[in-house]
Amino acid sequence: MAAETIWRRWRRQVHDILEVGGDAHPAGRAVNAFIIVLIFLNAIAFAAETVDEVAARYGTYLDAFNVFSVIVFSIEYVLRLWSAVDIPMLSRLPHWRARLRFALRPIMIIDLLAVLPWYLQQFVPIDLRILRVLRLFRLLKLVRYSPALQTLGRVLADEYRALLGALLVILVLLLFASTAIYFLERDAQPDKFGSVPAAAWWALATLTTVGYGDVVPITPFGKLLGGIVMLLGVGMIALPVAIIATGFSQESARHQFVVTWSMVARVPLFAPMDESEIAEIAKLLYTRTYLPGVPIVRTGDAGEGMFLIAGGEAVVEVSPSNQVVLKDGDFFGEMALLERRRHQHDVVAKTRCRVYVLDAQSLSRLAGRHPEILRRIRDVAEARAAAGKATRNEGRKRKARAPSVPRSKRDEPQTL
Repeated sequence: MAAETIWRRWRRQVHDILEVGGDAHPAGRAVNAFIIVLIFLNAIAFAAETVDEVAARYGTYLDAFNVFSVIVFSIEYVLRLWSAVDIPMLSRLPHWRARLRFALRPIMIIDLLAVLPWYLQQFVPIDLRILRVLRLFRLLKLVRYSPALQTLGRVLADEYRALLGALLVILVLLLFASTAIYFLERDAQPDKFGSVPAAAWWALATLTTVGYGDVVPITPFGKLLGGIVMLLGVGMIALPVAIIATGFSQESARHQFVVTWSMVARVPLFAPMDESEIAEIAKLLYTRTYLPGVPIVRTGDAGEGMFLIAGGEAVVEVSPSNQVVLKDGDFFGEMALLERRRHQHDVVAKTRCRVYVLDAQSLSRLAGRHPEILRRIRDVAEARAAAGKATRNEGRKRKARAPSVPRSKRDEPQTL
């Protein structure tokens, strides 16, 4: 039993280092930095291998570096798969099913493709040049470590309908431009505009405002059409860029203080919920960071928010002689928020604290969609209040049972 507990503890630490990062484990930042540097070095090594002089002189070292990279990436992949059962949303599933669902995620498929070519080379006789191209999948691993790329991915997923609509308009415009220039220029330039597919090259170069100049209209009506297509192309080709830029701006503003779903799921209050519910809750939270010794709330502050400890420790100063330590997953301020009153105790950051804040409006929206969360918060609050009352009553009883010492006895000198 003790060995199993140690094994689980190690597995949880591996999950914190690889999946959560530096916010959950001190080694997370170092491991992430090492893997990022290794990815960039692999890209440089891939480019260097295409230079014949470099490959002939340093080929042995480049091959050894490739083997080292494959070993590191393989260990990383296996450890991620092994620790996947500690992800709260997957912890309720059988271990084999949790790991299978985790392995089918797009980012894990990218991780697999980053090392798969090397193993294929050992067992399947295929062209080594093809394998070199497949090694470029290692660059896609950077998506895991780049919040900007993750944000861009969410924008593309959210705006795909608008992007598909813009692409459809561009294709229709391309077809009309190709057909029109075909009828206007086919007699003057049959070698360049002899068919609609041949004319599509000119239409594409003109719509994208590239204008290579290798194919140009020479008839008056062909030139007029070319000018119209150029003007339409300026607006139509810029349309997808505008859609992505607007979506990126909105996504960045919406998630300015929001944390990733894995960090939110670490809070025991939200652990029983599934991925879609965690994502919904994450949109309602924003984060604050407090340095050691900085008060998170003070006595008398208005109860305008509920606080959840995401990382670090905080101290509730119940009295000068009674302090309660709050750690990861603990929350406070719920009674002041629910009862619309002021805070009765100081809460001070003991270490560097990362705190999730859920304000009154967000709690109201959350309670409307998930009333069981509000019930759970009330149950915990009532249990805390009952425990505090019992502690105070026990203290009074002990004080009442303590024997009183006459003043004359207290004043007499004591001997050993």
